Amino acid sequence: MDDPGGSFVAVRRISQGEVGAGSAAWLGKGLSCVCVQGSENDARPSFDLSAAQEHCLQRLQYRIDVSYDSSLPEHKETLRALWTVAFPKENLRDLISEQWKEMGWQGKDPSTDFRGGGYISLENLLYFARNFPKSFQALLRKQEGDRALWEYPFAVAGVNITCMLIQILDLEAVKPRTFVGATFLKFLEENESAFDLLYCIAFKLMDQQWLSMRASYMDFNVGFSIQRCLL
Repeated sequence: MDDPGGSFVAVRRISQGEVGAGSAAWLGKGLSCVCVQGSENDARPSFDLSAAQEHCLQRLQYRIDVSYDSSLPEHKETLRALWTVAFPKENLRDLISEQWKEMGWQGKDPSTDFRGGGYISLENLLYFARNFPKSFQALLRKQEGDRALWEYPFAVAGVNITCMLIQILDLEAVKPRTFVGATFLKFLEENESAFDLLYCIAFKLMDQQWLSMRASYMDFNVGFSIQRCLL
């Protein structure tokens, strides 16, 4: 099935700490209990992790820590792959090109927009494009709903969603300090693509909320909150 939007309820419940075994079906079977440890120096609790969960978190944190580097062939090829999947009938003239604005980058060099989200934000976009091509194209080309004349920039919004998910799930902490983060790590243990899949769902949810708010490009420019749409 090509529609990650069928799991909107899952991402909403994840963000509110309300996930149960039924709503977690999009990533795996059930949830196990987690132990909570308080800290005198931090009002937030921390959650004990299994060895497998700790390993999965470290692998994901490694991805998060990788900056986009335009000098690395692998990074350049990933960027080219994104263009090819997004616009299969249009050849990319160069990695620095005005063509990138068609995808919703701020300028002709997408690498400048990856500074906030890092390489993982590019990986997220490519995962979405490859695994849910119909949904990706519908969002890229703004094919669904009653659209404003001036829309949010697709690619820049995608980078922002990566950043917001990292923040919401508290993924840069040594241990999760919220039930939301601890719940997500259970999913991640069962499916190593959990973050990428959640990203696709979040993008669909953000677009749905954008339409319901009848927002326009000016709203995005003056501080449209991606996080507000996801919570």
